[in-house]
Amino acid sequence: MSDSTESIRDQVRDGYATIAESGSCHSRGGCCGPTMSAEKLANEIGYSEEDLAALPEGANLGLSCGNPGLIARLQPGEVVVDLGSGAGFDAFLCGPKVGTEGRVIGVDMTHEMLAKARANLVGYTERTGLANIEFRLGEIEHLPLADNSVDVIMSNCVINLSIDKQQVWREIARVLKPGGRVAVSDIALFKPLPDQVRANIEGWIGCVSGAVLVDDYLAHMEAVGLSQIAVIPKKDYVETLTSEDDPFYQQIRAGLPEGAGPSDYVTSINASAVKPAPCCSGTSCC
Repeated sequence: MSDSTESIRDQVRDGYATIAESGSCHSRGGCCGPTMSAEKLANEIGYSEEDLAALPEGANLGLSCGNPGLIARLQPGEVVVDLGSGAGFDAFLCGPKVGTEGRVIGVDMTHEMLAKARANLVGYTERTGLANIEFRLGEIEHLPLADNSVDVIMSNCVINLSIDKQQVWREIARVLKPGGRVAVSDIALFKPLPDQVRANIEGWIGCVSGAVLVDDYLAHMEAVGLSQIAVIPKKDYVETLTSEDDPFYQQIRAGLPEGAGPSDYVTSINASAVKPAPCCSGTSCC
């Protein structure tokens, strides 16, 4: 790994540590603008008032760009992993869905985020009667999980932050059980951003500078052998933040050609896929 690559990783980690300690991303923009609360953003992208009311205090930092729990169609008893689980927002919502026989494992590389999530586990258990969530320190390029051990991989606006996205997808394919599912919300690009926009480190923290083209996102998933792949752009997320005068997206607009807007380049996506089951014999498959 080059020094510049490691520097980006460290700055992203430091940026999200600051967000965890402050309890908000308002000061940065990008993930949520100063005129939009974390609760309003969550409502805009598909979380219900009931969902938000069930969360431990401080779990929603406004870092989402979609609702992967809706894509995942979780079932009781499943093992679910949330990549880049942050303060536990999606993990705490998934726990009751998988129930007493299921398990949710959040993985995050930021100590401060893990501390925030783990501090809320007691309250989660008191409220739900469940003790089925844990949070592990780890990088999503090197998951602290066994091969073929997970029913569902989820992630919310995190894979774009990785320096090595193909390695993330290799890890996803490794830990999923045959027949396991992927349910991801993320940021991707319709077309390449100008160099001056991509070079901004705040753009990495804001989930844009590290984003890849929609077609490349699809290719990464195909390359690790996933099937039933769907990558669906959703322009409303970026358009909502742009309409709210989010300072980060205003910076992006300033770096674009005249007449172009952020949503011409940047989009949220819902991505889903399945890890194929192995063949039952040399001539037929399950």
